[in-house]
Amino acid sequence: MISISTENLQQLMPIAAQWVSAKEQVALENGVPLTPDQLSDAKAAGVRHPEKIRVFRVAQIPYPKHPILKAATDATRLISDHTAGIAFRYGIFIKSEFSSNRILLAHELAHIAQYEKLGGISPFLQQYLSECLDYGYDHAPLEKEAAGIANRICQSEP
Repeated sequence: MISISTENLQQLMPIAAQWVSAKEQVALENGVPLTPDQLSDAKAAGVRHPEKIRVFRVAQIPYPKHPILKAATDATRLISDHTAGIAFRYGIFIKSEFSSNRILLAHELAHIAQYEKLGGISPFLQQYLSECLDYGYDHAPLEKEAAGIANRICQSEP
């Protein structure tokens, strides 16, 4: 098994960014635009360009085939068989059975706002993956921030 640490994360970044970019393109080509209510949630999450977002419903969240990326996703617990959704910049992959889960979508919208705020795919991945390795997925600051934003958005209406 390949070990991933914050020290060798730099070697992973170009491969990870290329994979995320390719998955984003799949979602942009095959997904659907946000509904008016979802656009409102995206704005509440801080997304600057919600009109660019596409939601792609899938049977299973894609798992990287590249051995180093696979090791990174295993080390960070970023993707597993239980993953219900994931944001690839403006493309969101969401398992079909969770497609009406507002809190899940709001969480992914918060990650899109983070991609924008941090300056795109590579800067987001650098920070996000570093945090997942340093703190663990559940305690990573960007992950906790996305969860908090989703909770705030979904509790803002009765």
